Amino acid sequence: MTDSTVAADPRSISAGDRTLRILTTSDLAGLGIALADVVATVEGACRTLAAGGSDNPRKLTVKPADGHSVAYAMLGRDGSRDVVAVKTSYKHGLHKDRGSQHYYTTLTLYDDVTGLPVAMMDCGRIGSLRTPAVSALLARECAPPGARSALVIGTGTQGRLALPFLLTTLPDLERLMLSGTHPEGVAAVREELRAHFPERGLELVTDLRAAAGDADVLVATAGGHTTAAVEADWLRPGALSVLVGHGLAPSTLHRADRVVATSEAQMKVTGTDMADAAGGLPAVDAEFPAVVAGTATGRGTARERVFAYNSGLVVTDIALGHRFARLALDQGLGTQVALWR
Repeated sequence: MTDSTVAADPRSISAGDRTLRILTTSDLAGLGIALADVVATVEGACRTLAAGGSDNPRKLTVKPADGHSVAYAMLGRDGSRDVVAVKTSYKHGLHKDRGSQHYYTTLTLYDDVTGLPVAMMDCGRIGSLRTPAVSALLARECAPPGARSALVIGTGTQGRLALPFLLTTLPDLERLMLSGTHPEGVAAVREELRAHFPERGLELVTDLRAAAGDADVLVATAGGHTTAAVEADWLRPGALSVLVGHGLAPSTLHRADRVVATSEAQMKVTGTDMADAAGGLPAVDAEFPAVVAGTATGRGTARERVFAYNSGLVVTDIALGHRFARLALDQGLGTQVALWR
């Protein structure tokens, strides 16, 4: 992006505007974006990172000794948009049920051409779209040839859009299975699938072992209190297991024929619950941005069992957040705050 491009773009912030535009959950809720557009935005961010045009340092983490909360801070730069951003994430009450927990996440964007702030926004919706989009891209690149069946474990925020995104990148999927125990969550998954693919049916499974053995693609999105734990010997040859939250036992990682991670460094930070008895994690065979760019291999043979760790990349949050910020600015949404006056 050049200075002339910024000046000519009617959506750009005025060169003299040093206020910060705050975009709330409500501001972002009504902004429409197609699933295919989300996938393309996320994929583009991964390709730019793989080409060396963006920066995605390892996230910082703090967690008290009793584990009641966890906080992350992520800094990144999107080279294709010339945008610098900071993302924060804080969750409190991890020892409580989901309804009693508190979760706050923000993204603050700065234009690295003009040097001006773009917006500070709630990052909840961005994360709820970015993560299943990455899982769907992992499935596109790493699923066995001719994949026809998918199993989603968990019905929380990430589980609800997992299947619509999978169908966006793998439209030939025929059997769609869901493992979940919360009635309202199951209903929400059905609603999301019906909204995006009204002609597709959903099978609620109760025998997790049997369902895992029938699935070509598994996406585990369950919360930390889940009792679901798919073991490696339950999986069919060639199966792809994608871990987003919980629902896979450590054996699926340690006995995989190939391991792919969005970021090996981040897996070492956030994937400690998948460590072996000695506290170790296996080496990663490929990082996902390189797989998308075609410089690394996501799958070697049709019968390989592939484990993919989806921990998120801040550059994908930046790309999607910038897209939402521009849509919001076009519509005059948000509140301007003279933070630095």
